[in-house]
Amino acid sequence: MISETSTEKILVIGALGQIGKELTEALRNKYGKERVIASDIREPDFDNAPHITLNVLDKEALISCIREHEIKVIFNLAAILSAKGEENPQMAWQINMDGLLNSLEAARETDISRIFWPSSIAVFGPGSPRQNTPQDCIMDPNTVYGISKLAGERWCAYYTEKYGLDIRSLRYPGLIGYKGAAGGGTTDYAVDIFHEALKSGNFTSFLDKGTYLPMMYMPDAINATLRLMEAPRETLKVRTSYNLAGISFSPDEIAAAIQRHIPEFKMAYGPDYRQAIADSWPQSVDDSAAQKDWNWEAAYDLESMVKDMLLHLRERYKAVGA
Repeated sequence: MISETSTEKILVIGALGQIGKELTEALRNKYGKERVIASDIREPDFDNAPHITLNVLDKEALISCIREHEIKVIFNLAAILSAKGEENPQMAWQINMDGLLNSLEAARETDISRIFWPSSIAVFGPGSPRQNTPQDCIMDPNTVYGISKLAGERWCAYYTEKYGLDIRSLRYPGLIGYKGAAGGGTTDYAVDIFHEALKSGNFTSFLDKGTYLPMMYMPDAINATLRLMEAPRETLKVRTSYNLAGISFSPDEIAAAIQRHIPEFKMAYGPDYRQAIADSWPQSVDDSAAQKDWNWEAAYDLESMVKDMLLHLRERYKAVGA
């Protein structure tokens, strides 16, 4: 497992994304700044050192980075999400699939001890049970994002069995956080709604009222990621990706929760092409395997998440004079 007393170096690929920013910060707080190398295809517009510019599609550059910095642990977060993926399926497949395979091959050719790669509830589809979706069931994703994540899960299991790599993964639900912008997913309305509630007092959801989806507050997602990566290898029974549950709610429910803090907030609905994607996904998931294998438990419910989001966003807007 990752040790706080070790000197092993950690590489975060996609460190400027929605998850990457917060995960990099959490890893540095836990293991020390110099042990965590941030990387992204873009240059940061803030102090993110140590940071390197890296394209995960360039396998040789990735291998060179691993060897130069003596990397032992990789978090590969590079991906194009569901809604953006439907706009350019071929590019989404290339980044999501080739990026994973490059990191797996790089790990096989070097001395990587552990890899984290995120999957998603998008691996489920119209044929999957929508309520309390189990760890193992029919998976028939109908988005390129979901297809790439399902294929990626099988590659992770293959490299674990065939080559003995230690690859760990979570099926993230929709993620909500205040530190970074949403990344082009079908659940992004649940991030944007907070910003608009504070800035304009009005929001139009691209998902219809009553559209339940599994969601999670970012602090819970980061905590789950760290806990999974710290778990002893022998306790992990799932080598594809663990279901991860937090909060299930609909647009009208989160609007009502925000209105309890901002009574004048107004919500409208204008469903678009993302509605069909949401309708193919689970409304809730069963994460009992994660609970059993590495004692997972979410800390936030809808009310505590809304309260914390508004608190931090108000502080942020006040700081920039918005």
